[in-house]
Amino acid sequence: MHSLALLTAALLVLPCASTAQAPPKASGTVSVRSIAELRVAVKAAQPGTRIEIAPGDYAGGLYFGELRGEAGRPIVLAGADPANPPRFTGGRNGLHLVNPFHVQLHDLHFTGATANGVSIDNGARYVATPRGIVLRRLRITDVGPRGNHDAIKLSGLTGFRVEDCTLERWGTGGGSGVDMVGCHQGLLRGNTLRHSADPQATGGSGIQAKGGCRDIVIRGNRFEHAGERAVNLGGSTGLPYFRPPLDQWPGTERYEAAELLVEGNTFLGSRAPICFVGVDGATVRFNTIVDPDRWALRILQETKEPGFIPARRGKFTDNIIVFRSDAWVTGGMNIGDGTAPETFEFARNVWFCRDRPDRSKPTLPTPERDGLHGTDPQLREDLHLAPTSPVRDRGADAAAAGEQRS
Repeated sequence: MHSLALLTAALLVLPCASTAQAPPKASGTVSVRSIAELRVAVKAAQPGTRIEIAPGDYAGGLYFGELRGEAGRPIVLAGADPANPPRFTGGRNGLHLVNPFHVQLHDLHFTGATANGVSIDNGARYVATPRGIVLRRLRITDVGPRGNHDAIKLSGLTGFRVEDCTLERWGTGGGSGVDMVGCHQGLLRGNTLRHSADPQATGGSGIQAKGGCRDIVIRGNRFEHAGERAVNLGGSTGLPYFRPPLDQWPGTERYEAAELLVEGNTFLGSRAPICFVGVDGATVRFNTIVDPDRWALRILQETKEPGFIPARRGKFTDNIIVFRSDAWVTGGMNIGDGTAPETFEFARNVWFCRDRPDRSKPTLPTPERDGLHGTDPQLREDLHLAPTSPVRDRGADAAAAGEQRS
């Protein structure tokens, strides 16, 4: 179901492009200390080129199109000193890559972009070929500040990874930490997403997969007050923006997203950490969810045009949910119209109301198998389980130890 072995094959790094007189193509490592030198280096880059950018402040608003690395020989754009990454400030997009293949970005900091921190798209030319895009150890901060502005925006990509990035304060109200539209075979692992605990300054979502996304794994991330919906599995997309285009879909059943896996993550806050929205098949397992502001999860349908399936076939298993009775509405579950909650499965979750253990049992649409209600999981302040926890086989710590069940 989750064909992510394919995914690990997709790695690569990033260059840039723009300047008139193109110097000879060059591979190997190139060091740069200015935007002008960066543009020249990107112009000359070929498969295997690594461009190392010296520490310092640089102007954002970079645009590079049609970068072409090769499998095993990516073009890499990286900070020369990972402990002191170069900082790119401002611009509409801090960095915009169009139609890249086998490009990687490592150890860079983008801040103060007005639209998106890093935006990567298929240039209106969707292909199913894995692109080998890798974003690793990026720091992206203070995007927007208000509206649908994302730290990372990915559109129409197949075969990509986002790893060990730190994303803080994207567009208040409607933005996302990572917004994926029509993306496939992606892995988002080990990232930290932080927004704001202020209910008046929340981001829309932490990680969102919509517009035809399929085969996405969201694993081992940490979400701290990361929007109203920390993970939005599906969503609402204008019909022209689906990838591949809807007229190229086989069969008659359409969806916002399908076959998604969310495992081993830690969630603190958010109105609803997990939302299934017009999704056809999503598994949420071995996560630790602490102090949601309203619900643990929601099942919603926002795209209601003919041919779209209702939100269905969700699995919610082996999670730990710790909550407060004064921030727990309708039994911790919200179900919208036009959904298929009867197709959802619940098993082996730990539900604990910290101030009223006797009110720990949630209200679910189908019976749960082997759920635990009122058992204190013994979470430490860092949200990991204490050595004496009675439920060490569940939650994010169990996933990290490789104890997932089939």
